[in-house]
Amino acid sequence: MAVSFVTRLLTLALGYAYPAYDCYKTLELNAHAPQMERLRFWCQYWILLAFLTAFQSFADCALSWLPMYGEAKLALVVYLWHPKTMGASHVYDDYLRPFLAAHEADIDRGLVELRARAADATASHLQAAVALGRACLSEVARRVSSQLQVTRSHPAGAGQAQ
Repeated sequence: MAVSFVTRLLTLALGYAYPAYDCYKTLELNAHAPQMERLRFWCQYWILLAFLTAFQSFADCALSWLPMYGEAKLALVVYLWHPKTMGASHVYDDYLRPFLAAHEADIDRGLVELRARAADATASHLQAAVALGRACLSEVARRVSSQLQVTRSHPAGAGQAQ
């Protein structure tokens, strides 16, 4: 349990915090003329990390029982950014970019459809919320009106003996 905790901390530090800081340094070191190759590398890294993070949500359920699974993920993120391996460039150029390029039209079409569905769902939910709000407001107005009529027909202190 403690090893797993330490591995997760190291993955956060070495997979996210250090690369984020180094990316920041790359941007800010030469703010007017950033190193384009270094920026390209960090963009490749973050794209790969995003895909790996999404994939691990499913993979963790199926693979987390394997011995040293957490350590293997840690080794992968270090491999991706380490200056001696520059793994992000290799993995991106050799695997991810060709895969995305081959499926780009399908992905774009899916995203357009998803946006359209989201817009339709948002509009219908907004209409339902407005209708519910009107119904609630109408009910509140009816109850307040009813209460006011009761108060007018039975004024306070009426019918009390003095």
